[in-house]
Amino acid sequence: MRLDRVDLNLFIVFEAIYREQSISKVAALLNLTQPAISNALARLRRTFNDPLFVRSPQGMLPTAVADNIIGDVRQALTLLQQSVGTTGDFQPQLSKKTFKLGMNDLTEYLTLTELMKTLQTEAPNALLTCYYIDRKKATEDLKSGALDILVDAASYNVEELHQSSLGKLNYVVAYGDHHPLNNQSLSLEDYLTQEHIHVSSRRGGKGQMDIALQALGHLRHIKMRVQNYQVAAKVVQQTQLLLTVPRLFAQAKGLRYCELPFTVEPMPINLYWHRSTTDDPANLWMREKIRNILSLLVDKDT
Repeated sequence: MRLDRVDLNLFIVFEAIYREQSISKVAALLNLTQPAISNALARLRRTFNDPLFVRSPQGMLPTAVADNIIGDVRQALTLLQQSVGTTGDFQPQLSKKTFKLGMNDLTEYLTLTELMKTLQTEAPNALLTCYYIDRKKATEDLKSGALDILVDAASYNVEELHQSSLGKLNYVVAYGDHHPLNNQSLSLEDYLTQEHIHVSSRRGGKGQMDIALQALGHLRHIKMRVQNYQVAAKVVQQTQLLLTVPRLFAQAKGLRYCELPFTVEPMPINLYWHRSTTDDPANLWMREKIRNILSLLVDKDT
């Protein structure tokens, strides 16, 4: 393959299809028509002499060839983006960059409204996309440029990732309007006899409060496990389950709450980015915006 005969823009389309697994989504993301994306894919297929992606009920699934080259393609695109970024200061008002963030739904709920207000005012042509956090792939996603920034409670002890601590969120016990607690304080015995809803994207494992209870020789009764906080809040509002959750979220969702009857380490909020983007003007700008929003929220919780 001769590089001088290949349109480098095709690799932007390739990476987007690999990530989104949808021609229509990629067309919307790149502000192109679906026929234009299909034409680009056809040219890529001729270049590599491979289908690259095949249609399925789950979307456009990559072939083995696509899986083999995606890492190199993403690394090359990241290097090109960084080279462009170093030629001058980031100009938010003119930028059409798509910022790719990794967050869970709690952080999305607390952050994205204010962040979008900022973008509409300061970077009106920029786009924002949030992705589910896959902790097994997080380092590679930040390295390849599949993610620009990650906001997570987890600790990533990886040399190539840089980190900024934004503070910690204190837990409370939240419950619905019709729960018998009705603004009463809660004893440890009461907490243990109640039924609880637990939020986790994992199939099993313990939360911060379960680890703390285990250290005291106790175990709570988890009646229900869900994958996100929004669903948990709705269930709690209409049942008599308890939800141990950061106070800021309970307040934002209008849930009643009381203090925990035992000590639990607060939820840390950490900002991560790859070391290669430390001085990237756009990445630096977005990190500062996220830091300002979350730091202000954390200050209110102290």
